[in-house]
Amino acid sequence: MNKMVHHAWTAAHSAELYGINDWGAGYFSVSDKGEILVTAQGESGPLKISMLDLVKDIKERGMDMPVLVRFENLLAQQIARLNNAFNNAIEQSGYKGKYRGVFPVKVNQQCHVIEEIAQVGAKYGHGLEAGSKPELIIALANLESPEACIVCNGYKDAEFIDLGLQACKMGYRVFFVIETPTELPIILERSRALGIKPLIGIRVKLASMVGGHWNATSGDRSIFGVTIAQLINLVDTLKAEGMLDCLRLLHYHLGSQIPNIRDIRTGVLEACQVYMDLVREGAPMGFLDLGGGLAVDYDGSKTNYVHSKNYTLDEYCADIVDVIMTTLDPNKIEHPTIITESGRATVAYSSVLLFNVLDVASFEPGPLPEVISPAEHPMIHNLKELLNTANVRNLQECYNDALFYRDELRELFKRGQVNLRSRSLSENLFLKVMQRLLVLAEDAPKEFSELPRLREQLSDIYYCNFSLFQSLPDIWAIDQIFPIAPIHRLDERPTRQAIIADITCDCDGKIDRFADMHNTRRTLPLHTLKENEEYYIGTFLVGAYQETLGDLHNLFGDTNVVSVRINEGGHYEFIHEIEGDSIADVLSYVEYNPQVMQDRFRRIAEQAVREGRITASERLDIMKAFSASMRGYTYYEK
Repeated sequence: MNKMVHHAWTAAHSAELYGINDWGAGYFSVSDKGEILVTAQGESGPLKISMLDLVKDIKERGMDMPVLVRFENLLAQQIARLNNAFNNAIEQSGYKGKYRGVFPVKVNQQCHVIEEIAQVGAKYGHGLEAGSKPELIIALANLESPEACIVCNGYKDAEFIDLGLQACKMGYRVFFVIETPTELPIILERSRALGIKPLIGIRVKLASMVGGHWNATSGDRSIFGVTIAQLINLVDTLKAEGMLDCLRLLHYHLGSQIPNIRDIRTGVLEACQVYMDLVREGAPMGFLDLGGGLAVDYDGSKTNYVHSKNYTLDEYCADIVDVIMTTLDPNKIEHPTIITESGRATVAYSSVLLFNVLDVASFEPGPLPEVISPAEHPMIHNLKELLNTANVRNLQECYNDALFYRDELRELFKRGQVNLRSRSLSENLFLKVMQRLLVLAEDAPKEFSELPRLREQLSDIYYCNFSLFQSLPDIWAIDQIFPIAPIHRLDERPTRQAIIADITCDCDGKIDRFADMHNTRRTLPLHTLKENEEYYIGTFLVGAYQETLGDLHNLFGDTNVVSVRINEGGHYEFIHEIEGDSIADVLSYVEYNPQVMQDRFRRIAEQAVREGRITASERLDIMKAFSASMRGYTYYEK
């Protein structure tokens, strides 16, 4: 389909084609054998494993595709990278405060993820952000480091506040961040009732705006946070209540996945001005929470494009420290402890969704007769003539003519003036012309503006064993781009252009926008399937939000999950193996009782025996099949 360069294909060409070395962040690469490698940092150096080997081991353990693989090492390394980058920036600049990261539980609430973050983050005093009572309970049950912060955002009722206050009494560092003015009276009332002083933070709406998908959380119209006028009223209330000494933290959040470092600097600068005036008002302060925003480079372009970022982690940390120092130092304000709520950048790299291809639909012309019958409609002969006359100089003309002839013949068919066989012949001729034009257009891409659309029109559909809505909901909901590539055969030239369809019965269950260094592309280069050989594709950087947001479209449930730790010597071990939802599981989620359903079906089968439609032994086999299906995986099983 898509004409490739004519030199011998190597794994290095695939790495460049799919951008693996660009978005892989050092974690993903391609071996000379054409397999995607996962690299973790060990004490003796880099530790590499093959994802294809991992798939084979997963299948030997009886787990089918699709599978979500979590790499514990990558999660641990991201936590270390974040903390070390801030600590290095603090040390090199002479900053007098500390850094304390918190992970927003909402980004990935899975038990094993939170446990790993708490365990690895303990040495850094890395905490958690909770936006609900269940998330606060998760934080309290997992954090043991006295240096770790628990930042409580979102709406907080009396029960939420009581739990946090009791935790403060036990030694936890729990901050209640006021999102709306109505929260302060509840905090004050419960504090007096329990006799426990709270640690109060205020989330302020900054005027600064950012680019990217999630910029609605910045600016005056943000749905969370207080205005500057409301902030002053809250300060006055705390003064009147004799509790201004409880105001310790200023919080703001400009949005997730901020691609431009300039927007980050602007937000910090404005927040520092607010922070300084709160200190001048008499609040002790001491903590500045910048919220989230640290972006992930999903397409590897290293630009301020919505799916990328134009800064490194070191630049991000250094710029934040620099802005705070240059703003506060001239005013002799003590350096606060810096808090960031980096969720996406912490967990995105650690998870990969793997699935197999089930089938392919190709838009190839069927066999054509050597001679077109004179009795066929003249427009069919015109289509045939385009095959002989098309060249690089008349591409647009031939393209337009072919579309016209095809559409006219379809209209004639609707009116009964062309029969079904003639319609079939015209469709095959049209596809043949389009393929001819595509080959010619690859030699003159600048002269033919329809080339991208032509590639898309002729692309294959690869039907894959997963549910977009369950495992990759952001692709459907917000046009998020994730890196996607086959995990093997990368030493072979991919000769097909394709889009990816899942196995739901929904026209939205497809992926037709893919990561690219210069823009998003509408097709993905893939390999021709080999008989009796599975073809595996990976979707990378899916650790943030995807597991939490997934739904039960067509009742496809959670996939199988394995957590892997890469050890010294390049060996790996399976730390956790979690079987995906069974059919009985997902039926119970939507309020069916699997046992009642089985009993009903048994009565229906028994009635069929009485009516002579099946025998008693056939009933036994049917019931066994029904029960086995109830226990089975919701996805396609070979």
